Parts: sequence; structure tokens; C-alpha cells
Amino acid sequence: MKNYYGYKITGIISCLITVALLNVTNVHAQNPVDKNVDKNIVLEKMLLANEYFMKKWPDPGADIVTDKRRPSNIWTRATYYEGLMALYGIKPDKKFYDYAVQWAESHNWEPAYGGTTTRNADNQACGQTYIELYQIDPQPERIEKIKKVIDGMINSNKVDDWWWIDALHMAMPVFAKLGAIYDDTLYFNRMYRMYMHTKTEEGDSGLYNKIDHLWWRDKDFDPPHTSPNGEDTYWSRGNGWVLAALARVLDVMPYNAPHRDEYETTFNEMAEALIAVQREDGFWNVSLHDPGEFGGKETSGTAFFTFGLAWGVNKGLLTDSVYKEAAIKGWNALANDALHENGFLGYVQSTGKQPSDGQPVTYDKAPNFEDYGLGAFLLAGSEIYKMAGGTTGVPPENKSSSVPAEFQLYQNYPNPFNPSTQINYTITSASKINIKVYDLLGCEIAELVNEYKEAGYYTVVFDASNLSGGIYFYRITIQNKETPLFTESKKMIVIK
Repeated sequence: MKNYYGYKITGIISCLITVALLNVTNVHAQNPVDKNVDKNIVLEKMLLANEYFMKKWPDPGADIVTDKRRPSNIWTRATYYEGLMALYGIKPDKKFYDYAVQWAESHNWEPAYGGTTTRNADNQACGQTYIELYQIDPQPERIEKIKKVIDGMINSNKVDDWWWIDALHMAMPVFAKLGAIYDDTLYFNRMYRMYMHTKTEEGDSGLYNKIDHLWWRDKDFDPPHTSPNGEDTYWSRGNGWVLAALARVLDVMPYNAPHRDEYETTFNEMAEALIAVQREDGFWNVSLHDPGEFGGKETSGTAFFTFGLAWGVNKGLLTDSVYKEAAIKGWNALANDALHENGFLGYVQSTGKQPSDGQPVTYDKAPNFEDYGLGAFLLAGSEIYKMAGGTTGVPPENKSSSVPAEFQLYQNYPNPFNPSTQINYTITSASKINIKVYDLLGCEIAELVNEYKEAGYYTVVFDASNLSGGIYFYRITIQNKETPLFTESKKMIVIK
């Protein structure tokens, strides 16, 4: 009996020690950051903006009161929580998680305005965060109501619900996340049918201009409607919603999921069109093809574009250096020109559907809702942070012709994943390599590598088929004989 408890206690202590070690940062030099952006400063700006908001809204369940009273899980606030979860992903501070859970619990994990029958994408947007919280702690009540909402849509023949392009951002990631978690192509197929209706059928012939590779907000803005200069009216934030939607969908879709190619193609087309109309100061105008139509700095559209471009660079979809330059330029504009010293974000256009709404947009003017602009800002910052640290999970393209300049552990890719993911790492000299996977308690789950290797670029595949969904850590230790050279840990998420 004594030995039994002795071993048990020893095992628990060992796990707890490992947890502490997993929280130790890289003991080797960090990746060289881009000369134009420092990841520590990026995080500092994100925390400043978020702290301003959390202090202003100490009760996350409190109603939003502007021109009227609204529940705090409407689309504007749901967008903030997308950004908060992205911040939590790079800085897992428990207060962020608790704030999100308290918000969701205050709404009983239901869509905006309650019930489980709403088809309105705006009411479903909160489900994105509900599902992410479920993935962290898979309690059924966290997902069952939003799943029932989407299942109801799948079980009908109606596909024209997304008649405005903002809806793609509000609802598509919910479908994609459910499809990934339940490994069910019904979600992907219905999402595609509804998306294609918006793209190719809504209005006269769809809301996507196949020549300009940008979107009209709704059928009121497709031809013959024009901006004052005779160009088509492409609203900045509307197109930002779509670019961000495509990024968030692709981020969770399995590589073999149906119709993935369509989303990647449109994402790349939009990215190319957007960098062509970026302002010299890094912002985008509210009217993308008419700088004279209420032209000037605007934060929300700029933040969504910055997020999408940076995500595309980090995931290897956008390989030309111009995309990285545009993303950094956008971030510097947001962080240096829009963010106040107290964390307030300026230049945010109020809610609306076109360039003229909410004007004038200025540095000091508060929009009618401050939450969605902040959510976009946090999403952008999370990807710029990853870009600055070089932890994209994508190995350098010249790996076959050079010796790595430093030891490095990349973020696994894809992440989240089901059932397998790749972990890339680099070695500067012949060394003993050990890579292990741990659960949240710090207990060892698997040993992926334990051998001597020559200098070079390496990839190991981790198969989590036998694991439950949740958060895990992987840790690399590199030694020269008995001398530690490098150690680093990273978080990964298994979705089931």
C-alpha cells in the first residue's frame, strides 16, 4: 500500500514539474524578428487595447445599450470574442478564458436573442467562440445549442440566408468548426451551397465581381450602382468580413474537406486585389475603389485585411513578399496611428453597410459599438505576433540547400487538427533530439523523437487518433552530449 501511494504521488509530482517546465520559455535565442515589427511590442499593444475594453465592460453579460438595448452576444460582441480567443491563443491568461466563459454562460450558450431556430447569421456568430470554448473543455452544453441551430439549417432546402456578405464571416466558421469536430461533410457541403449562392446567384448574378475580385455588400450595390467616381462600390469592412471568413474557415477545415480549393482560390484573388488599393499610410479607405468617397483612415476594414494577409503569409498561402509587407504596414498603421495611449481605438467606422455610414470617422470619435473593431484588431495582432516570431509551422523554402542558422521549433501545422499534424524543427549542428507530447497536467503522452541527428530541417508527424480532443503541449530538447543547447514548448489543439 505504501509503495502504491508512493508511486502515485511520484507520478503526480512528475506531471506537475513537467507543467512548470512547459511554461518555461525558449532558453535559446528567439527567431530573428522582422525589422519592422517586434512581437513583444505587438503583444503589448494587444493587451493595452483589450484591457481598456475589459475595464469598460467588467460584466461581460451586461446588455449593450446604444440607440436601444441589445443582448451582449450579438454579432458585434461576438466579433470581439473571436479576437479575445486569438489573444488567449498566444497568451493563455486565465482571466481571458474566464471572461469568455462568463459571457457564454450568461447567455446560456444560446445564439443571440435565444432559441435554437434562428437562421440569421448575425445571431449565430457567437457560436464561433462557444465552439472554441467547447474544444478547450468539451462540456456538451457548450456546443449542443449552436449545433442544433446549424443542424436545423442543414435539414432544410433553403440556401439564400446569406444575402449580405457580412453573413459569411458570422456563420461560415460555425459550419466549418462543426464539420471539423464531428468529421461530417454535411456541414462543409451545406456551407458551400450557401456560400456559392451568395457569390454567384444573390442579386443579379452574385455578389462577387470575378474581374475585380472584390465583393458588393448586397444586391443594392451591384451594377448599375456606382460610387461617385463611376467605379463599383466595394465597402472596406464588408470585404474585410469576407477575407477574415475565408481565413477562419480554411484554418479549421481538413485538407481533404470538400470545396477547400474554392475558398483558397477566392482568398488569393482577394488578397491580390486588396494590396493594390492599400493606402500609403497602411490603412484602407472605406470605399476601396473610390478614395474620394469619404476617404481616410479606417480601422475595422484595415484590421480585417491585416489579419487575413498575415494569416495567409503564416500559413504559406501567400508567398510573395509584398503580402508580408502589406500586413506589417497595416499593423503599424493600426498600432501607431489608431491606438490611443489608454487603449481606445480610433478611426473605427460605426455599424452600417456602405462608405457613407457613420461619417465622419476620426481619431477621437467613438463608434456606436467599440467591440467589433477591437475584435478585428486582436485577430490582426495575433497573426502579426506569429509572423514576428517566425513560428508559422511552415519550413523555410530553401531548406534543401542550406544549413539552418539557428535551432528552432515551429508551430505545428495544421493547428487545430484532426487526426494528425506536422511538427517542423531545425538543427544547426549534430545533436541529440528529443520531442515529447504532454497533456494539460504535464503527463507524457508520446515520445516522437529520441535520437541523434545531423544539422538540417526536419519534420515529424504526430497522430492523435487515439487521443481525446483538447489542448496538448509538445516540447523539444536539443543536447550536445550532456550539454543542453535548446529547449522550447508549444501548444497544439486536437479537435474531435
